[in-house]
Amino acid sequence: MFKNLVLLLLTLPNVLMADFEYRVENTNISISQDVKNDKTLFYNYDRLRFRGDYTEGAFFSTIIADGVNYYGNEYTESADFEYLKSVKSDTPFSTGSNHHDYNGGSAYVKVYRLYAGYEDEKNRALAGLINISMGVGRIWNPTNLFNPKNTYALEPDEVFGVAGVSYTRHVNDTSSLTVVASQRADDTFKYAGRYKSFLEFADIGISMLSSNETEMLGYEIEANLLDTGIELRSEGAYIKNDTEFFQGILGADYGFVNGVTIIAEVLYSSKKFSFAEQLLNIDSDIFQNLVHSNLYTALSLSYSFNIFLDSSLLYIESFNNDNSRFISPSLTYTLNDYNAFVLSAMIQDGSAQSEFGRLDNSYFLKWSFSF
Repeated sequence: MFKNLVLLLLTLPNVLMADFEYRVENTNISISQDVKNDKTLFYNYDRLRFRGDYTEGAFFSTIIADGVNYYGNEYTESADFEYLKSVKSDTPFSTGSNHHDYNGGSAYVKVYRLYAGYEDEKNRALAGLINISMGVGRIWNPTNLFNPKNTYALEPDEVFGVAGVSYTRHVNDTSSLTVVASQRADDTFKYAGRYKSFLEFADIGISMLSSNETEMLGYEIEANLLDTGIELRSEGAYIKNDTEFFQGILGADYGFVNGVTIIAEVLYSSKKFSFAEQLLNIDSDIFQNLVHSNLYTALSLSYSFNIFLDSSLLYIESFNNDNSRFISPSLTYTLNDYNAFVLSAMIQDGSAQSEFGRLDNSYFLKWSFSF
């Protein structure tokens, strides 16, 4: 009965709407986490994702919905998991259900994205539960105070959506103006604007953001270094909240002919914050900007052995009173168009009092398949 109902739900949109496409993807991650008290936690994370896209001329809409399950009694009863359950989207409505706890596990459903829009050669407009992209950083995005990615997460690009509207006007072939407005969980609003244009040698953008608690003025620059093939990037933000500080990145990308790609990035923050300050500001606009060090460096290497096998390595150094580092090697095997396997680790190295050294190492196997 249930299988027939699922089949009906998947096929009905194709019957009613000729321009409806859907995709179902399952991501399963088995995780081994080394806890600092010499204990090892094993648990499993599974996400079944449905994505539907409808287009009609210049109009389009998208829904992405997830069914999420955690399995592993020790993990689902841990303080880390209680914290994970408490983190919600900063939206005026709930985007996920309550967790259903069962023997050994916990499950819930959520709406990841839900929006409608319009796009032609000059205009692009979106409204709903959307993703806001700002800045040019690969590792860090100090100007993105909406939904920046978390580099240290299992899936860095899996971020909460924003309840809002976004409009981009392409002024000409090299210039664009974007305005954004979003509503937060406390029913206040956040506004932002960005103008970006190509000026002889580089793409240069200026951005501004305003909310009831934060003001931000930012910039972004992208340019090629002469004819070397090296792409240079910089992004920075002056942020005024309960405190005032500047945060910026400088980065470079280069792809070698042998298939090796290298990304280097430096993050500077004029102020650093303690773990206690971060916890007290967990619902703040600037939560992701509350870094624990004034200076970080990152190096990312990737190499494709062949069309099936890819590798990467991310190394981040935190320069503090007691230096520490985050190391994440990864090996990806793509079996076919529907199945991919990733073997990876997140290694935290440093003294027990350092930023990364106090955190747990994790090793995981990820399997993604779609149909």
